[in-house]
Amino acid sequence: MKAGYAACRRGMQWAIGLVALLALLPAFAKTPAAATAAPAQRTVLVMGDSLSAGYGMAAPEGWVSLLGERLVREKPGWRVVNASISGETTAGGSSRIVDEVLRHRPGVVVIALGANDGLRGLPLAEARRNLARMIGASQHVGAKVLLVGMRMPPNLGPDYTAGFERNYRDLAKLFDTALLPFLLEPIALDRGAFQDDNLHPTVAAQPKLLDHVWPALEPLLD
Repeated sequence: MKAGYAACRRGMQWAIGLVALLALLPAFAKTPAAATAAPAQRTVLVMGDSLSAGYGMAAPEGWVSLLGERLVREKPGWRVVNASISGETTAGGSSRIVDEVLRHRPGVVVIALGANDGLRGLPLAEARRNLARMIGASQHVGAKVLLVGMRMPPNLGPDYTAGFERNYRDLAKLFDTALLPFLLEPIALDRGAFQDDNLHPTVAAQPKLLDHVWPALEPLLD
């Protein structure tokens, strides 16, 4: 059984990687030789939604911007590029991932998407395919991946809620990526940590989110 699972996992990884590579080839062919040289500073690319884009606050106040400040202090060979967009879904991230990894040549990609899929009740299989493509494209250019999960409220039904969480666990296992199961875990039960919409964290909560992400991210910054 284990051997069969391993073979299936290798086959799926190969297939997704091949699809990502085929998408990358035209862009690689157009890239000048000088542009392919490794940058002096390595990049953490964050692909997220409004939770990572700093919705409702100034850009420097969000957890991703705070991550950039921490990298300067603690990992000076690294910088952060925030490619997060408010309202982004896994489909949007999947459509952008190839261009983003080619443009920034990241050493680490943080994928923090899915919340908007869940809030809209989009099919779990679709989200899974989109996230798989993002992971595959990231790994195919040599980047390590931190997959950041979300949880959905129970009003969508127990099957959807459980399947939503399981998507992240299964993908992290399949692609052997780092996993942070729930971005909002340190503040989820604190109503005061959220803006009036009860969806987006406040400015004061952003350092807590960074402190939650950092232990999962730091080991990837070798």
